[in-house]
Amino acid sequence: MPVLVALVLRDAALLAGTLALWCADAALRAESGVLPVVVAVATGAGTALCGYLVHEWGHLLGALVGRARVHLPPNAWTVFLFRFDADCNTRAQFLRMSVGGFAATAVVVALLVAVLPMEALSGRVALGLTALGVVATAVLELPPAWRVWRGAPIPHGAAYVSQATDRPG
Repeated sequence: MPVLVALVLRDAALLAGTLALWCADAALRAESGVLPVVVAVATGAGTALCGYLVHEWGHLLGALVGRARVHLPPNAWTVFLFRFDADCNTRAQFLRMSVGGFAATAVVVALLVAVLPMEALSGRVALGLTALGVVATAVLELPPAWRVWRGAPIPHGAAYVSQATDRPG
């Protein structure tokens, strides 16, 4: 099975599982005990994970729209959906890839703020973990994007690879 299809199926399964958790959470909210708390925390964490995945798909779509060269992972058991080829791509392609993730994050945060039940533990966990993800994005991703936008070279390391290394699998 092509890895892109495997990644789509993986993330669709995670989304379906999270939606099932929301149904279980809604059914258990009036109950007491450990199970409703565990389900609420799992629901919130699953929601934040789905938000992270939307952010990553936003980066990939931004890269593909910009016709950037990317390296897909050898299988679907990975944190990153792709690696950006820092040597083959242009500054404009890097910025399109970056903006794709930032835009996806903005949409996810707006959607979660609009629909999450904040009276429920699951909603508070989801929003709290999503906020941590936004802070991580601001700390880890915004500075390199800003530097590249201001004229710095495309960074290397982590998800930014050289064409001579880390060939796609």
